[in-house]
Amino acid sequence: MKIAFLTAGGIAPCLSASIGSLIDAYNDIYPKAELIGYLHGYRGLLLGNSIAIPEKVKNNTDILYNFGGSPIGNSRVKLTNIESCVNSGYIKDGENPLEIAASQLIKDGVNILHTIGGDDTNTMAAELSYHLREKNYDLTVVGLPKTVDNDIYPITQTLGAWTAAEQGAIFFENIANENTTSNRQLIIHEVMGRHCGWLTAYTAKEYHERLDQKEFLPEILIEKKRWDIDALYIPEIKIDFDKECSRLRKLMDEKDSVNIFLSEGAGTDTIVSEIENNGGSVTRDAFGHVALDTINPGQWFAKQFSDRLNAQKTLVQKSGYYSRSASPNKKDLNLIKLSGKLGAQSALSGESGVIGLDDNNNASLSLIDFKRIKGGKPFDPSVSWFNKLLTDIGQK
Repeated sequence: MKIAFLTAGGIAPCLSASIGSLIDAYNDIYPKAELIGYLHGYRGLLLGNSIAIPEKVKNNTDILYNFGGSPIGNSRVKLTNIESCVNSGYIKDGENPLEIAASQLIKDGVNILHTIGGDDTNTMAAELSYHLREKNYDLTVVGLPKTVDNDIYPITQTLGAWTAAEQGAIFFENIANENTTSNRQLIIHEVMGRHCGWLTAYTAKEYHERLDQKEFLPEILIEKKRWDIDALYIPEIKIDFDKECSRLRKLMDEKDSVNIFLSEGAGTDTIVSEIENNGGSVTRDAFGHVALDTINPGQWFAKQFSDRLNAQKTLVQKSGYYSRSASPNKKDLNLIKLSGKLGAQSALSGESGVIGLDDNNNASLSLIDFKRIKGGKPFDPSVSWFNKLLTDIGQK
């Protein structure tokens, strides 16, 4: 029995631990299995680059639980985007990346493939399994859902998202101290989240609750209101810019500072339209996603707000790379270990799919059919904790 692991997409606080959890599960239920990892995701699969997982690793999985990133590397490769694969040098002109990937799995004698990634990673895995089925090659594919955005249908909670929110809150605990460096200070905390505002919202919740545990000295400049959140913007809620400017201008006049938590996806359509209408072009990745780093949503919002609030100093800080690179917290690690165990059990039973807390099954941990997996799941802004947060910060 040969079992392969592959991690893909952006990193999240679960990849290394997920590999560890799967290895642990196979140590318990199929210790004689041969384990390999494809290096740097689908890139490694296309190029035939893999690494054997030796006994020393199998016997030291606790180390994997304590690291962020991926021990076998990541990349963003779409197997159905032939042009991108050719241009990147992963295949030759005229070749089909799905065919090349499938042939490599056959050549390597892989019986089970575990993919750890977002919707793109796992839907690509599904395409591979279907392709191999047509060749009468029996490959079981079981994915684990990784994304800090928490935006995969129909999964209630993706691996690593809780940790990313907690780390984003810790990041801003330091950044918030910058409010003491200038009068009329505007600080924008830009958080990851292309189409979904969950991470921004939950990061704000974590920060707001951590702030409640701190002691302040209002007799001098250390007042809680200067450190608290003043505005929270996510893609799911339209921003009334004039109304918000009026509200925030009053806060700036009152407490000499304003703190904004901004989802990088909030207002993206407006920003892209503005760039393209002015004759500019927008960079997109192999999946057609706008490269958000190239359009700088935080800087765009800073420009819009600075003049209207008469800010004397404006600071934009991104917590994305900091938060997504962490090792998992206890809450995430517990879910990762349970997911790895069920993933291995399902794979050995010959059942393919994605392991996740299923929205349509009372959020119980289940094997979900690949056909039900898709991205772009929005955050539900009607949930009680979010509305309480908006009320607490005066935005509702």
